[in-house]
Amino acid sequence: MNKLVRLTAVAVCATCLLAGCNYKRYVQDSGYDYGSRQNGDPKMLGPKLYGSLTGNPRQHDNKYVEYSSMLTNEVSNLNGVASGLVMLTDKNAYVALMLDGTAVGTKSSGSRSYDQNNGGLNEGVYNVDTGSPYGSGSKPASPYNSYYTINDHSELSDELKQTIAAKIRHLAPRVEEVHISANMDFVNEINEYAKQAWAGRSLAVLLEPFNLLVRHQFAGGKTMPVPVQERTSRAEQSR
Repeated sequence: MNKLVRLTAVAVCATCLLAGCNYKRYVQDSGYDYGSRQNGDPKMLGPKLYGSLTGNPRQHDNKYVEYSSMLTNEVSNLNGVASGLVMLTDKNAYVALMLDGTAVGTKSSGSRSYDQNNGGLNEGVYNVDTGSPYGSGSKPASPYNSYYTINDHSELSDELKQTIAAKIRHLAPRVEEVHISANMDFVNEINEYAKQAWAGRSLAVLLEPFNLLVRHQFAGGKTMPVPVQERTSRAEQSR
């Protein structure tokens, strides 16, 4: 009888452990975990879908650029993503990310912390370093009390980038490359391009600075363009 009780107890424990392991694996395979790096993770099955793939040194010499509200909505609805602005060109898709902490592992292993210091939320101020209650509402990403950004796009989780690229390629299959960054300056500047599109303005006049921007962010370009906000301000003053 005692042996039967012991065997039953062992079986119950094994069942509980198995259920726990299955749940852990379920979470790791889900869109709530971009950092597990488990073999067989469905997010990483198949070939690499993001980054430089064609080997074309002129890959960022785009001939047109447009804002995609559909792709922006799809990427922004992914777990862990606060906002994912998507710009489409004749060759590529470019994604400007802000993260919200609703998924784990969005940073690659060993990467540094996020760019933000959100300690002011606990102190009732905007800038915890100066105590100022005032922030700039003109930029979506800032160093204080903001959604999260990461300076170097190589420090984003591969699983997160693969998930985003798969979503984009499913909906825009002609895209040659998908480039993704959560760099604060890149996010804020892409937001300015999106604002131009939201206002119904053509982005054709901004193609050259856009190409400079994406080359700087993804291809080691040395030149940063004049910011869109400054460019439009100059144009208005010259009228």
